[in-house]
Order: sequence, then C-alpha cells, then structure tokens
Amino acid sequence: MRYLHTMVRVKDLDASLTFYRDGLGLEVVRQNDYEQGRFTLVYLAAPGDIVTDDEGNRTTVRNSPELELTYNWDPEEYTGGRNFGHLAYEVDDIYATCEHLQSMGVTINRPPRDGRMAFVVSPDGISIEFLQAGEPLLAQEPWASMENTGTW
Repeated sequence: MRYLHTMVRVKDLDASLTFYRDGLGLEVVRQNDYEQGRFTLVYLAAPGDIVTDDEGNRTTVRNSPELELTYNWDPEEYTGGRNFGHLAYEVDDIYATCEHLQSMGVTINRPPRDGRMAFVVSPDGISIEFLQAGEPLLAQEPWASMENTGTW
C-alpha cells in the first residue's frame, strides 16, 4: 500500500488555488473537468515531488502525496472541515512561509513562536500545519510574542 492523496472539497476553486498554489507554493500536476458529473478535480504537489516525463507529462515521484481539490459546480454547503484533522507540510523556513502567507492576508492562527510549528486555515476551513525542516529556528519577533488566533 502507498499513500496517494488527500481530498478536500472547496467552494471557490479560484480562492483555493490562490491559497494552495500562490500562498503555499504547491504546483498543479493535473486538472480534469467532468461535465457529466458537474465537478472539477485539481491535483497539486510540492515542487520537489514533481517530475516530467519525455512526453512533457507532469506526475509525482512514487510515494509522494498529492492534494486533490474537488470543486462541485453546483453550490453546496460543507461543514466540519476540521473533522479529518489537518494537512502537514515541512518547510525550509517557517518564518518566511508565515510572513509570505500573512502578506497575502492569511491569518496565522498558531504562530511559529518556537521556530518549529505553525498553523493556518485555508479559505474552506481546512487546518494546515507547517513544520520547520531540521532543527527549529531560533525564536524571533514578531512571532515569539504573537498570540494564537481562532481555532485550527
């Protein structure tokens, strides 16, 4: 068995792509529209997990997880986005990641006070955890004294 992907349903595909692609830096691997079923699937992965074959097709390296965004064309209300837990990503610089997201208007719900862990929430209420690669970074302001905001 191998882990394939995590699927989250999204209400606004453009807002979600802005968050996951432009904010988190994930790249679209493939996108499929299903007219008969009235939905779109978009698969994203971390840049280092993507390979391109000789024909120019992009795919992920074996055992690299993908994030599947499912967008249903007909409006639907989703509740309990936190019931599955959260997505977690290792990042090279947790402070730079949080600063970039904050500059895009994303609330840092659990700031990286310890230089090791932070949480944000996607536009659809999905909790995202960031973990610093390697050793935690030295504590620094404004993160060290920043309070938690909301829930994650």
